[in-house]
Order: sequence, then C-alpha cells, then structure tokens
Amino acid sequence: MPQHTEKRILTYSPQQMYGLVADIESYPAFIPWCEGALIRREFIRDGKKILDAELKISFKVYHETFKSEVTLMPEMQEISIRYLEGPLKHLKSYWIFHKVDQGCEVEYHVDFEFRSKIVQKLVGLVFFEAMQRIVNSFEKRAREVFCN
Repeated sequence: MPQHTEKRILTYSPQQMYGLVADIESYPAFIPWCEGALIRREFIRDGKKILDAELKISFKVYHETFKSEVTLMPEMQEISIRYLEGPLKHLKSYWIFHKVDQGCEVEYHVDFEFRSKIVQKLVGLVFFEAMQRIVNSFEKRAREVFCN
C-alpha cells in the first residue's frame, strides 16, 4: 500500500491554495495523466460541502476512471478525499493548508492500493516520482494563476 506525505511552503495564502485544489474540474488543464474531471453531484452533509467527483486517468495504455467523495472544509482550510469506485481497493487522501509567515504550508497525503497486484507493482516503481509530479503541478499552476 503506497503512502506519500509531502509538505511544502509556498508564497500563496492558504485560501488561494485551497481554492486551487478545490477546483477539481480544472485538473485536466495541469495535472499529469488527468484526461477528464467531472463533478457528478454536490450536496451538504453535517454542514460540509461534499462533491462526488470523477477523474479520468490515462497513462500510455492504462485508462481508468476513479470516483471519489471530496469533502470541502474551507473554514479549516482542509480537503479530504474518500474513494468510491474504480480500480482501487482503497484510497484516502487529504490536503491541509496552514498559514505561515512566508504564506502557506501545503500538506498533501495519499494512501491507496490497486485491486490488481500487477498494476500495484508497476505503480510502486514510479510512485514517489508520480506523487512529486502531481504536487509540482499544483505549485506550477499556483504560479500561473496567482503571479500573472
């Protein structure tokens, strides 16, 4: 079960970074391997906004759709993701945005496992690099959006 936690200090506000990550439908424009993103449904549960989201991922011959429940917590500057459907056994992920003197500390965590042992082994070979590319893509997107 690969897990990855990454923290970075960025010169943007927690609100800016929260908004960037919460804008799921923009992911295909900047996230590697993300071919499509769709919000299927929005609703409120326990005072929190919940999104049923669908991401289409494509890497060479691998094409899959992942469905997740995304919980938006703007007052806490947190976003949590719970897996619903797709090629995984499980997925838990979260983003937390902390105010710091320089701007924002972004904390990203992901823990998942594929149903297929073969796919799991292949992903394991490039997992750390792939997670870094994804976090880097958010950082690059922040520069494009907030510095232009």
